[in-house]
Amino acid sequence: MRMIDLLFLLEVSLAGLGSGALLSLTALAFVLIYKATRVINLAVGEILMLGSYLFFAFAAGMGLPVWLALPLAVAGGALTGAVVERGLIRPMLGESPISVFMVTVGLGSVLIGLVELVWGTDPRSLPPFIANTPVFLGEAYVSRKILVAFLVAAAVMGAFMLLFRYWRGGVALRATATDQAAAYSCGINVPGVFSVAWTVGCGIAAGAGVLLGAIGGISPSMGVFGLSALVVVIVGGLDSILGALIGGLALGLIQSWAGTYLGGEYQGVVTFGLLIVALMIRPYGLFGTHEIERL
Repeated sequence: MRMIDLLFLLEVSLAGLGSGALLSLTALAFVLIYKATRVINLAVGEILMLGSYLFFAFAAGMGLPVWLALPLAVAGGALTGAVVERGLIRPMLGESPISVFMVTVGLGSVLIGLVELVWGTDPRSLPPFIANTPVFLGEAYVSRKILVAFLVAAAVMGAFMLLFRYWRGGVALRATATDQAAAYSCGINVPGVFSVAWTVGCGIAAGAGVLLGAIGGISPSMGVFGLSALVVVIVGGLDSILGALIGGLALGLIQSWAGTYLGGEYQGVVTFGLLIVALMIRPYGLFGTHEIERL
C-alpha cells in the first residue's frame, strides 16, 4: 500500500512539473518584457489565449498542417506584441507606471472580447497533434502531452538562458534593463530593444498557449493561467529568468499536490496564499533585485 501511494505521488509530481514548465514558459514572457521596459504586461495571459485560438484557426479552420500552423500562431502572437509596443506602450513612455499597467489590463479585456466575437464563448478542442499513447518512466505514468510540453518549455528556457549570457542581443537587453541612459551612451538602440522584448515575449506566450490548449482545450477564460504565471514571477523575481524557471516548477508542483490531496478548489487558495507570504518575506522575489518597483 505504501509503494502504491509513493507511485501515485510520483505521478502527481510529474504532472505538476509538466504544468510548472508551462508556467515557467509563460513567466518568461513577463520577465522579458519587464527586463527591457519595466512594464508589467498583465495581458500576457490573453496573448497566450490568442495564440491558442490562432493555432485553432490555422489548423482547424484553414486545414493547414501542424508544422505550418504552429509557427504561424507564434508569429501572430509576436506580431500582436510588436503592434502593441509600437502603438500603445512606446507613446506612454515617461508616464506613471500605473498608467501603463492599466493599459495592459485594458488590452487583455479587448483581446478577450475579440476572441469571443470571432470564435464565440464555447470551449473548443485543438486538432490533435500530440499522440495520446501513455509514457512510462519506470512504473510511473505520465501523459505524453504533458511530457512534450515539459520538454519544449525546458528547451526554450535553456536557450534563452544561454542567449542572455552569450548573445549580443541578450547583453544589450541586460544593459538596457540596468540603465537605459548608459545603454543609449553605448550606442544601443533602446527603442529597438523594447520592440524585440515585446515581440519575442508575446511570441513565447502564444506558443505556451498552443501547448496549454493541446492539454486542456481552449476557451476565452484560459488567460487566467497568466495570473498563476504572474505569481511565479513575483515570487521568483520580476527580472530573473532563473526565478521564472524555478518558481514555475515549484508552483506547478504545489498546485498539483494541493489539487490532488486537498481538492481542486484549494489550488487558488494555495497559489495566492503563497504570493502573500512571499511578498511579506521577500517582496523583490527570490532572485529579483531590490530596485524592482511594485504596483
